[in-house]
Amino acid sequence: MFTLLNPLLYFQQILEKTEPEFLQFKNERQTWLRPVKLQQLLDTKSQHSDSKLIVGNTEVGVEMKFKGMRYPVIISCSQVPELNELHLDDEGVSIGASVTLSRIETFLKQSMEKIPEYKCKTFAAIVEMLHWFAGNQIRNVAGIGGNVVTGSPISDLNPILMAAKSTLTFAATDGTFRSIPMDEHFYTGYRKNAMLPNEVLLSIHVPFTRQTEYFKAYKQAHRRDDDIAIANAAFRVNIESGVVKDCSMAIGGMAPTTKLAVKTVNFMVKRSWNQFLLEEVSSLLADEMSLPPDAPGGMVEYRQSLVLSFFFKFYLDVSQQIVEFDNGCSIPVSATSATAPFNRPESKSTHIFQEVSDEQSLGDIVGRPIVHSSAYKQATGEAVYVDDMVPLENELYIAFIYSTKAHAEIKSVDPSKALSVEGVHTYVDHRDVPGNNDIGSAAMIDEELFATKLVRCVGQVIGGIVADNQDIAQRAAKLVKIEYEEFEPIVTIEDAIAKSSFLSTPQCIENGNIKEGFRNSDNVIEGEMRVGEQEHFYLETNACRAIPVEDGGMEILSSTQNPSLAQSLVARVLGLQKHRVTCRVKRLGGGFGGKETRSDVFSSAIAVAANKVKRPVRCMLDRDEDMSTTGTRHAFLGRYKVGFTNDGKVQALEIDMYSNCGYSMDLSFSIMERALFHMDNAYKISNIKGTGYLCKTNIPSNTAFRGFGGPQGMMIVENWIGDVAIACGISQKMVREINMYKEGDLTHFNQKLVDFNLKRCWDECLKSSEYDKRRIEVEKFNKANRWKKRGICAVPTKFGIAFTALFMNQAGALVLVYTDGSVLLTHGGVEMGQGLHTKMIQVASQTLGISSEKIYINETSTNTVPNTSPSAASASSDLYGMAIKNACEKILERIKTYAIAKPNASWEDWVKAAYFDRVSLSATGFYKTPGIGYNWDTNSGSPFNYFTFGVAVSEVEVDCLTGDHVVLRTDIVMDVGDSINPAIDIGQIEGGFIQGYGLFTLEEHRWSPSGQLLTKGPGFYKIPGFTDIPVEFNVSLLSGVPNKRAVCSSKAIGEPPLFLASSVFYAIKDAILSARHDAGTEGIFRLDSPATAERIRMACADQFTAKFPSAVPGTFRPFFVRS
Repeated sequence: MFTLLNPLLYFQQILEKTEPEFLQFKNERQTWLRPVKLQQLLDTKSQHSDSKLIVGNTEVGVEMKFKGMRYPVIISCSQVPELNELHLDDEGVSIGASVTLSRIETFLKQSMEKIPEYKCKTFAAIVEMLHWFAGNQIRNVAGIGGNVVTGSPISDLNPILMAAKSTLTFAATDGTFRSIPMDEHFYTGYRKNAMLPNEVLLSIHVPFTRQTEYFKAYKQAHRRDDDIAIANAAFRVNIESGVVKDCSMAIGGMAPTTKLAVKTVNFMVKRSWNQFLLEEVSSLLADEMSLPPDAPGGMVEYRQSLVLSFFFKFYLDVSQQIVEFDNGCSIPVSATSATAPFNRPESKSTHIFQEVSDEQSLGDIVGRPIVHSSAYKQATGEAVYVDDMVPLENELYIAFIYSTKAHAEIKSVDPSKALSVEGVHTYVDHRDVPGNNDIGSAAMIDEELFATKLVRCVGQVIGGIVADNQDIAQRAAKLVKIEYEEFEPIVTIEDAIAKSSFLSTPQCIENGNIKEGFRNSDNVIEGEMRVGEQEHFYLETNACRAIPVEDGGMEILSSTQNPSLAQSLVARVLGLQKHRVTCRVKRLGGGFGGKETRSDVFSSAIAVAANKVKRPVRCMLDRDEDMSTTGTRHAFLGRYKVGFTNDGKVQALEIDMYSNCGYSMDLSFSIMERALFHMDNAYKISNIKGTGYLCKTNIPSNTAFRGFGGPQGMMIVENWIGDVAIACGISQKMVREINMYKEGDLTHFNQKLVDFNLKRCWDECLKSSEYDKRRIEVEKFNKANRWKKRGICAVPTKFGIAFTALFMNQAGALVLVYTDGSVLLTHGGVEMGQGLHTKMIQVASQTLGISSEKIYINETSTNTVPNTSPSAASASSDLYGMAIKNACEKILERIKTYAIAKPNASWEDWVKAAYFDRVSLSATGFYKTPGIGYNWDTNSGSPFNYFTFGVAVSEVEVDCLTGDHVVLRTDIVMDVGDSINPAIDIGQIEGGFIQGYGLFTLEEHRWSPSGQLLTKGPGFYKIPGFTDIPVEFNVSLLSGVPNKRAVCSSKAIGEPPLFLASSVFYAIKDAILSARHDAGTEGIFRLDSPATAERIRMACADQFTAKFPSAVPGTFRPFFVRS
């Protein structure tokens, strides 16, 4: 008999039995060496003085790719046994420099089970910190030595190692060994240390803690999961009989290196551990860890406050442990929650939707929760995206050359060094455009495909290098030399206002009598709010292939939401008619509006390159490229004046909204239109005036993003709703209910509200969430806790469905029936993960009365359905569903004769009969949304086909000392009509909510004052992580609410749920209100979006934040600005 072995397990066993050998890999640019003995390592280092030592390459790889650093010789230390030793001794633990973080974590956990707890306090701090340190993939390869030697000022482990008084042992190439303490003398400057050039780090020794010692480490990041620290700290104190005998404090993020608070520590020794010591240490730490207002990293007030908050937490924690000593260090019960570690409860959720009736046939899948048609292919990696497509013969790659200046004149461009690189074919710029170099993403032609004389933002395309492959092209592109004459850039909205830099005249909607409304108001308040931009962060960055075809035509395979615009722009720049250009789209790895227009600029540039070399050319942007060049959601600044009665009834609203559009128009005009249409959200305001200003700045042109200006407009509404509640001394819930629209009301743009299901959503959500009961529980919790606060908020949304540009509300489809009965659907919509193709198959299946297995959608292409609108505005299912229904009904009408003649025959029989009778089995479908249109001059008409409604209730808990928060629960009730596919719709609600959560609480772009984007790439820009999902997440679809104005009585769902995440923002603001009350601060306060940890902490004004007043603007140059 033969025993079948798992081949992977067998391979692993062979590797484990194989003795590692010295390895060497070499090419013309780099040598990689892997010694397997300590002496080999030392000899190799001695031979290569310019070498760089690595273990997991987690730091060096980043430096080489993003910082342009080059290391000719790299030595891997991962297989040197002496550097991989990990063992306990009488004094503590010895950790080899190459030991991976995951090995350390496992070893320390096992050791803590065997050793007395008092000895393991440092170990516990390391294990706790490693839990938040990167992800498993990084921890499995990253070595601890790299953390120590690299010396990042925000290293999570170095403060712990320094506070623990660890010892470092080095081995030198001359055979000597040296041990030194990891103290204030080890780090000599930014990423510099006391290790000698001929030494390697051999091991780190971490001592046990004593019975009277206490140790804790703290970290605060933008995001709890997998994020680098804003600031961190480790504290160790030895207290005997209530007196400090020894202590150490190591702080990260406050200097070019991890810093020991030597002066503060010297003061603490021999003093009693009590409230007086706390107050003195707070003042000393504030002085010793002070930062200038222009310090690198910015957030100086927050970082300084964090240091004091960390020590205060440590003080409370230690005080709780030494209650046996009566030295005045007892703390109130209300303060104890500040020391509780973050332990997320197990997640849970519910999905509630209406099942189809028993009378509906099993073959009719409309209304059933059908799996996304590409789900399994996407989960297994089989789904093909643009850059997965097999390269064609002779296919080349283009790397773009971008402006490095925000506002400058191009004096010269010299690509000669790039062109000399082997494998480079040509340089492409505006001189190679055979058609028109002037382009635009909308009606306005105000951009250049390739910049000619003037660059207007960092990231504007100047040219491109075409080469054999990506590596060569990108390497050569860095060699193109450009000289500029710089001008002063405009970066922020405030800059643009001050310099009257606008793209067009203001837009305005006015209704009622503003002056009379304010006269009839008991109270008038004014305020302003900023809503930050948001990066699309689709999984698939922009990608395209351009393939020259016969007769001078061009085929484009692109990751675009807008194939017709891609076709149009490529035809324009190549000087062709549109019928010579075909744009094909299989699927997108996410779009969210970011690929509605900006992707087509790159498609056009790639087409110019392909036209020049007469060969296929492809490009897929790196993440940092994509983020630096393609724009974001528009940042908004809202300035409002609200008049209201004493009971909270709004009488008048005047609001000015400013959006940061970037350097060109793109879709900014339409985005502001939608913001103005949604400046009421869900409330009847009889006297209202809104004005929108489009700010022209020197950042990449901002563009569409899920919600398209609606979330920004509604966010400002909900902000002043809260202000009104505070001013009146009543609940926000009451203010919302008093002012909420009713059935038949006219909006401020005079559209009548029909089938207004929002009130039902509101009532059901408040009931299912037990809002009133939990409101009481929140208030009870807040009275009992000083440094942890909870907040709860209910927020409604009313989102208009249609393109505000009337002509775009049209759609086409093509249905082809083959003689075997199979059906090929084609329509103008793009599948980007939202389930559009799945729903369209469901619609066709129901209309034709056949199984969905007989229906297939291959791709979207301009040579099958022309003149398509972009897949945007949440309207694709409505538009293309009706177009497909129209085409299918034509087919049914043609074969009806054969079905009547042979009612018991099959679909295939009818199809064959029609074919042999020479009946056409293909049909086009068309649909245009009826009864819509709006006149801006008269403020009349119906810009929207209908509205999608929803309500969310969210509860949060906030750490007032750090600004950290957790979403405890969210309940959503959504009116989606009769859902075509409840599984997809609930997925859209959950996904939209989490994306909105990122917008309103987490995601933040930062710019240098000179216009450089600082937050490019996932290292610095954070989207929500797993622990940001509400602990309890309940979604319910409103039942029994068919929508007669859309296909299958459904409603659009893509964009409306996003704004419901503002319930988290306003729950956070509710929690902050309680913290401010405890600190003796009352009244209206400003909290801009996103409610980052920094903003939350600084809004919870207390004795610690009071020590760090903000510097006067204009007296210093900030490290970063927000656009």
